[in-house]
Amino acid sequence: MSKILVMHGPNLNLLGEREPGYYGSDTFDSVNAEIKAKADLLGFECEIYQSNSEGALIDKLHAARLDCAGVVLNAGAYTHYSYAIRDAIAAIKIPVVEVHMSNIHARDEFRHTSVIAPVCAGQIAGFGKNSYLLGVEALKTILESK
Repeated sequence: MSKILVMHGPNLNLLGEREPGYYGSDTFDSVNAEIKAKADLLGFECEIYQSNSEGALIDKLHAARLDCAGVVLNAGAYTHYSYAIRDAIAAIKIPVVEVHMSNIHARDEFRHTSVIAPVCAGQIAGFGKNSYLLGVEALKTILESK
């Protein structure tokens, strides 16, 4: 069974409380339970990780290259300006699918640009918690095509 990593960036630990108009009312734990169920259904072992710290996210990406087949990443606001996370994704040589719960292209202008997108396998945005589930499905497709 292949292992995947699903990563939540800053403020996503507040799902269910934080701006429900953008992120829905499902809690962090309930979203993670759905992600794990989807991963299990697709034959993945799934580790879930959340950090509000850029360095911790980079360290986790580096570690993933050693024991994970791929990553589903919601880098939150780091998406728009973290060249360090972009470089970590480029360095690890495993597929990373970028996900966002909200449609970043329909929000504030600064959210329209993703500096990590060019080094990710693809981007899924705007489907709420289902963005993560679609990200896991996309990762399955990518890994099966190798």
